[in-house]
Amino acid sequence: EEQKEDNNSTECSELGIMDLKFTSSRKHISISVPSKSQTMSPHIKSVDDVVVLGMNLSKFNKPTQFFICVSGVFMFYLIYGYLQELIFSVEGFKPFGWYLTLVQFGFYSIFGLIELQLIQDKRRRIPGKTYMIIAFLTVGTMGLSNTSLGYLNYPTQVIFKCCKLIPVMIGGVFIQGKRYNIADVSAALCMSLGLIWFTLADSTVAPNFNLTGVVLISLALCADAVIGNVQEKAMKLHNGSNSEMVLYSYSIGFVYILFGLTSTSGLSPAVTFCSKHPVQTYGYAFLFSLTGYFGISFVLALIKIFGALLAVT
Repeated sequence: EEQKEDNNSTECSELGIMDLKFTSSRKHISISVPSKSQTMSPHIKSVDDVVVLGMNLSKFNKPTQFFICVSGVFMFYLIYGYLQELIFSVEGFKPFGWYLTLVQFGFYSIFGLIELQLIQDKRRRIPGKTYMIIAFLTVGTMGLSNTSLGYLNYPTQVIFKCCKLIPVMIGGVFIQGKRYNIADVSAALCMSLGLIWFTLADSTVAPNFNLTGVVLISLALCADAVIGNVQEKAMKLHNGSNSEMVLYSYSIGFVYILFGLTSTSGLSPAVTFCSKHPVQTYGYAFLFSLTGYFGISFVLALIKIFGALLAVT
């Protein structure tokens, strides 16, 4: 019996499952299971480190982390939304939504590169293939969203964005295998309907339901449903930083859009128009991109800590 137990111990050690050490008596068994840090990739130091704009949120408790992230999202995206509509109010700019997205992605890449240089670990942790998928989805959601403003006014776009919770929940089921109970689904539906009703009740600006704009913003929502869940899965699996996520996904997205605009001859007219109105286009676009970059940093932190559904909520 002792011989059989010794053999079993050796087999378990060889399989890497656990290490069984016997003393002189078979009644005393020491079990050593690999720690969480040992089973992870060797260049990952801490799973819990979440740094946003140089601020380490890991030092705070969960409620404080949530309050900081949500405050950042509200503050920067309110300015972002104002500047977005301000750019499209420039007469003649409406056909150049994709060019604005190209400029925005360029600024995001520069900001991400600068931030990445300021942190100690500069290595890429998330696989390149994952970034290519995220970049494609990011191009879709931001490009289609920006372009839709050429056909819809801002309140109408907000009405459709209020429905984002529902596709994100569907994406969570299919991409991450999550399961939501009746209370979660009911809450998402009630919140979406309530936000739409609230926005429609605004009598100062009448909604503009242009069919082309509706199709564009609907496709943007479909891309949104996937991207948040893919980002959550990738960041939790590989512990990628916010600056890394922004740099690689937006720089690859920049190449995608540049290729698309060059292929469709949409680059030259946009450059010509913007060169005639540099302050109203590139100047506003810089501030628009800067506030968007700060906002997306807090959104990614929310996704990493609390998950895609809560971040969208």
